[in-house]
Amino acid sequence: MLSNLRPLLVVLIAALGAACAGHPKAVVPATPVAVTPAASAGAAQPGDGVGGPVGRLPALPSTGPLSQTRILFEYDSAEIGPQYAAMLAAHGRLLAADPAQKARLEGNTDDRGSPEYNVGLGERRAQAVKRALLLHGASDQQLGTVSYGAERPAVEGDGEAAWAQNRRVDLVYLPRL
Repeated sequence: MLSNLRPLLVVLIAALGAACAGHPKAVVPATPVAVTPAASAGAAQPGDGVGGPVGRLPALPSTGPLSQTRILFEYDSAEIGPQYAAMLAAHGRLLAADPAQKARLEGNTDDRGSPEYNVGLGERRAQAVKRALLLHGASDQQLGTVSYGAERPAVEGDGEAAWAQNRRVDLVYLPRL
């Protein structure tokens, strides 16, 4: 019976592919997204501030380590560079001082590599940042991770300048519910 359905499935898949061909990547995601618990709570965007009362995010300063919420990575690496030590320590202490505050760590890659590999690499990057924040006092319950792979580039285009900006983790503080 399954062999009788195979031609129909091939036609359906081809039709779906043709129907989606004109849509931008963001409308029809090509890769799965890996999500962990705290990541799905809230809808803050990269660069949003940090919280306070219910429904609000605490204000981050415009200068200093807490003003930074993006960690960049070398090609094909999930190793955090030493230039981010002060930033991660400051964010870890901020989270430790406010146990009700939650954050999402959004792992991203450049567009080289397969979609599956990029989702995995984005997750490894997000997990590396999570471990660093845990070392500085944040709790596991405060931090969620999500990997977008190459689906949410910070900079469009090919070449090292664009790719370097897309190999990142964004630390996104979530509004209190």
